[in-house]
Amino acid sequence: MSPASTFSTESSLAPFAMHVSQSRGRRYPEPDHPYRTAYARDRDRVIHSRAFRRLEAKTQVFTTRYSDHFRNRLTHTLEVAQIARTVAGALALNPDLAEALALVHDIGHPPFGHAGEHMLDDLLRPYGARFDHNLHALHIVEQFEQRYLAFRGLNLTFEVREGIIKHSRDYSATEYPELAEYLLDQRPPLESQLIDLVDEIAYNTADIDDGLEAGLLTIDQILAGNPLFAGFYRKLDAAHPHARPQLKFNEALKRVLDFLATDLIETTRQNIASSGVNSVEDIRHQPALAAVPAVSPGLNPSSSVVVARMAGFGREANIAIHQSKVFLFTALYNHPSVVEDRDRGVSALADLFRHYMSHPESLPPFYFEEATRSRDEVIRARVVTDYIAGMTDHFLLRTHRDLLGA
Repeated sequence: MSPASTFSTESSLAPFAMHVSQSRGRRYPEPDHPYRTAYARDRDRVIHSRAFRRLEAKTQVFTTRYSDHFRNRLTHTLEVAQIARTVAGALALNPDLAEALALVHDIGHPPFGHAGEHMLDDLLRPYGARFDHNLHALHIVEQFEQRYLAFRGLNLTFEVREGIIKHSRDYSATEYPELAEYLLDQRPPLESQLIDLVDEIAYNTADIDDGLEAGLLTIDQILAGNPLFAGFYRKLDAAHPHARPQLKFNEALKRVLDFLATDLIETTRQNIASSGVNSVEDIRHQPALAAVPAVSPGLNPSSSVVVARMAGFGREANIAIHQSKVFLFTALYNHPSVVEDRDRGVSALADLFRHYMSHPESLPPFYFEEATRSRDEVIRARVVTDYIAGMTDHFLLRTHRDLLGA
């Protein structure tokens, strides 16, 4: 197979898609691969990394205490990648870049998800440092993964590294001068803008599925708390009154996912058409769009915020996502059983951090050497954080038990 025939999909991309021929390249130049684009190679490097494999044993919402069928960080990531590739394809964006960004988007999460992230951030603050899973993901692919003779990290393309830090938020160049190379005053390409949105689609449907499987949610609760789901379910129930409730639930949830993905595609397509953008540079310099309904939990769904990005949901989908988030936070994420598991894990994480800071000799040899290379406690705290953040949930709890007897 010739390189030309392999890369022929580039010609089918929209002019505002991120064409690999326009990439800013890698930090350490490498020759082109004969039958994989640079973004396809990035995707493959992420999949083959140790940090990616560890996602299999990192909690999404539930531990295996309830079932072996629940999503973990790895299966969630695969679902996000599937939706991202579908949406990117429908918009004639670069599917390899979108998939690579989806696969790497959670790679910086420590054990016990966002609760573990917040705890590590709290523990680092006294040392004048902080923990952010996006920035930690960048650290992993730039430094922490060591697989190659010629360089540290995975040597990913600029656009994937940029997307790691910009897919879900904007960082200030004043507050984060170390990120200046990533064009912080510009929008990221559309492939990157999609990732946080397809992530929302994935977890707002999957967490309902897992909550029902765990027995922590009932169909009646979901019908009362999620109007979009309820509309689909009641139509199915009327059409198939004798069908198994689980099958009607599955079909309704599938329709919720399809509705949100379709809305994302159509709204983004409308935004592109109305803006007149015709290149990635146009996307990067696009001014803020008109106000859209706010979706943050705690805000009135009729309120609005100005959004700077072109990829987005329409009004109905924004309201549905807001309602879903409020329901999930109230009924599931703050359920006593979920909180109990989460608190136990986060407490063990904090215990281990303090133990390693006081007893660095307990660290594995490589980390011990790094932690004691100087007397700077900030360096030690960073090394301890790197070690703990890389742990799986099970390994952290086992290590806590072995070292501290609890």
